[in-house]
Amino acid sequence: MPLSVGNLASFSALSLVWLTSTATAEKLPVDLELVLAVDVSASMDRDEQRLQREGYVAAFRSPRVLQAIRSGPYGRIAVAYVEWGGPRSQDLVVPWELIDGDASAASVSRLLVQRPINHFTTTSISAALRFSVDLLDANGFASERQVIDISGDGPNDAGPPVAPARDAVIAEGVTVNGLPIMIHLASDNGQYSIEGLDLYYEDCVVGGPGAFVVAITALDQFAAAIERKLIMEIAGRLDVPTPITEMQRRFRIDCLSGENSPTHLLPLIPGRVQSH
Repeated sequence: MPLSVGNLASFSALSLVWLTSTATAEKLPVDLELVLAVDVSASMDRDEQRLQREGYVAAFRSPRVLQAIRSGPYGRIAVAYVEWGGPRSQDLVVPWELIDGDASAASVSRLLVQRPINHFTTTSISAALRFSVDLLDANGFASERQVIDISGDGPNDAGPPVAPARDAVIAEGVTVNGLPIMIHLASDNGQYSIEGLDLYYEDCVVGGPGAFVVAITALDQFAAAIERKLIMEIAGRLDVPTPITEMQRRFRIDCLSGENSPTHLLPLIPGRVQSH
């Protein structure tokens, strides 16, 4: 039967209601949306990459991490795991997963065991931050806390400068935490030094409410540091280490060190603008 003008109007109105309700469907509430952004650039040797992955595998099997997840109002979090390197080298190894108990946490752990580790060149922390915040924008979850947890063993040396990228992310209400890896004093070919990388992360990479840095200085620290960091992020514990706030920033390291120095991190030149 052909549609009359009246029927057509009713059909159009019903279609609009359906489209509107679909577009505005509620996201699943969780206690935390967490992107684990893991450095697999060329400066990370195979042992570091393996131990880093194994640290996350173990963390999602840890009773202490599971207890932290259960302690939230909803008792669940959403997690995505990204490996990154240069400006165009990001891989979503584990897409968004809901963790609400032993079974779902074990599932994420199994996925990390099964997926191969990427190996990328160069280090673009800025591109990793942009990729990660885009994941947070459209993930089907909703929470009062969105966190990007970024690891790395060197400064930003490719892509846009890191400080403006960090500032843009935290302006969206996202917290960036850091896991600087400070095991080797220099890469095998002597191209760079990581001395002061924790200060670089504090001054140039992390930011937002309750942001903090946990440094790894020995191979046998990976598992414990990753577990501790996850517990702090999930449970919102900000007691140790002291959170980095804008008032606490001392700007000791030049945020353009990776771009300007082929050998080591540079101290900030007095009067130099950090963000550009």
